[in-house]
Amino acid sequence: MPVLPGAEPYRHDGGEVGVLLCHGFTGSPQSLRPWAEYLAERGLTVSLPLLPGHGTRWEDLSVTAWQDWYAEVDRALRELTERCSKVFVCGLSMGGALALRLAARHGDEIAGLVLVNPGNKVHGLSAYALPVARHLVRTVKGITSDIAKEGVEEVGYPRVPLHAAHQLRIFFRIVDRELPQVTQPLVVLHSVHDHVVPPADSARVLGRVSSTDVTEILLEQSYHVATLDHDADRIFEESYAFFDRLAPEVGKIPSEGVEGTSTGD
Repeated sequence: MPVLPGAEPYRHDGGEVGVLLCHGFTGSPQSLRPWAEYLAERGLTVSLPLLPGHGTRWEDLSVTAWQDWYAEVDRALRELTERCSKVFVCGLSMGGALALRLAARHGDEIAGLVLVNPGNKVHGLSAYALPVARHLVRTVKGITSDIAKEGVEEVGYPRVPLHAAHQLRIFFRIVDRELPQVTQPLVVLHSVHDHVVPPADSARVLGRVSSTDVTEILLEQSYHVATLDHDADRIFEESYAFFDRLAPEVGKIPSEGVEGTSTGD
């Protein structure tokens, strides 16, 4: 199945410090592409994979499970750790939950986390109906493009398949139980006005992780997809400053002298 224009995965081979970026549920790498390119331009090695079932058509997402999404970011992380001296993980929305599980399971292999509007729970009474409703109703209205900035669109699905939403609910519950195992330095940036993920999710994450080096930043001018919104530059700059503080080797080329290359253009 052809990938939607703009939804292609992205990879850049740069220096000794690697960054894995994880996109959100029903979205695509397009929502994080400017962030990935910003970091690549500053010499970091960057991996932005396309999650299984995403970036094509919603019917493909309906036949995937949370294990498929997690396996893809786990694979990308292992590739980065083989090449780089330090690796950071970033995530938007569900991508934040993926990043947190990677941190809980991989420990010291991850140097730090940057999360933007991380999802932690499927809210509302409808969440409790998902186990049954998914057999009766195939899809509901999509959640993409919650962006304050005029003229900006997120590449994603116009519908949410309920089978996948049920998988998301299961995954959030698993990650929530694992939050105390997260010990890495952490930056959480969350929007004051978010029509997809409420501030309570960020508060839950901040309240349950075991990290001691924690920074919380409020984004006052953006909605959910803040990486494409008015606060995008601040997200990029804060994340780079965080990496630079924890990894002095930011921008340095690996000793084997691999030249920088990019894919997904």
